[in-house]
Amino acid sequence: MASSGVGGKPSRSAIVADTASGHHFLTIHGYSCTKNLPTGEKISSRPFTVGGHRWRIEYYPNGSSSAVADYVSFSLILDEDVPAGVKAKHCVCLSGEAEKSQAARLTSSSVVTFSSMRSCFYNRYSTFIRREDLQKSKNLQNDSFTVRCDILVVHGYRAQDAAAAAFVSVPPCDLRGDLGKLLEAEKGADVVFEVGGETIAVHRCVLAARSSVFAAELFGPMKEGKAESGIVRVEDMEAEVFKALLRFVYTGLLPEMRKEEEDVTCQHLLVAADRYGMDRLKLICEEKLCEYIDVSTAATILLLAEQHHCEGLKKACFDFLAAPANLRATVATDGLQHLSVSCPSLMVKLMAMSLGH
Repeated sequence: MASSGVGGKPSRSAIVADTASGHHFLTIHGYSCTKNLPTGEKISSRPFTVGGHRWRIEYYPNGSSSAVADYVSFSLILDEDVPAGVKAKHCVCLSGEAEKSQAARLTSSSVVTFSSMRSCFYNRYSTFIRREDLQKSKNLQNDSFTVRCDILVVHGYRAQDAAAAAFVSVPPCDLRGDLGKLLEAEKGADVVFEVGGETIAVHRCVLAARSSVFAAELFGPMKEGKAESGIVRVEDMEAEVFKALLRFVYTGLLPEMRKEEEDVTCQHLLVAADRYGMDRLKLICEEKLCEYIDVSTAATILLLAEQHHCEGLKKACFDFLAAPANLRATVATDGLQHLSVSCPSLMVKLMAMSLGH
């Protein structure tokens, strides 16, 4: 949007949208089993966060209505109550499609207002893909397929002087990149942590600013002279876990993890985050671990959630175990024996659930 004065040199201004974007991958395992659901019935994904809001994706294996019964349908759902509508664009594609095509689809999408929990203005992807086309597609492998949902949340708008924008290009802030380089270079480091036989040099002010536990250990009554000497020993933690914790301290980012190791890494990192009072990191690990709850892991993750006061993760475990088949299969695993010894109260609750079924 631009405006100009009457006569003489025109003046210009602009309105710029303040946005945040991200994407979420949803994998449908055992697709052939989901085909038994009647048209109009759905399966909801676990919640995920994009643009500061919590969302879910609803999957209709036989269409969201009788009019689209030959299609696989998807809906994006706002999974929280909000005082004002959340304006967002979104688009869904099969994973592996060209990112440029997906970016173009997102740009051309309409802005939808999500007004309250579990509301969607309309189901744009009611005809996402014909079932027969999906079943012939190379994207369906081992009875599984993955979709990618891109979301762009519009937080608001701000005015900008167009003349300034035409001549001056301001790059985005790269504070996390700069701090990450500071950690890697160890320039100006003033304290050394000894973890698992390795030494890691860091900046005590950065750690203290991000964690009250580090602040007390490095500057407060917990230091007991060891921080002043320049060496702090960390017991009962692997060096790689502590390095991952430090990366989050400096950059707010998790380390790159191989998919097959992500659940175990997040378990260790959650323990470290709880130990050092890193609440946001702890919640991120909780959210990721919710995706790994299955028959083989439910007991272990439930015990972890109980020991470290992770209410959301604990509820996710009980939600999984509320299904009688999941509960029976979990009761038969070795993990339950450890749970019965470490936390009898949880075992009592699980047995009560089992008797209830």
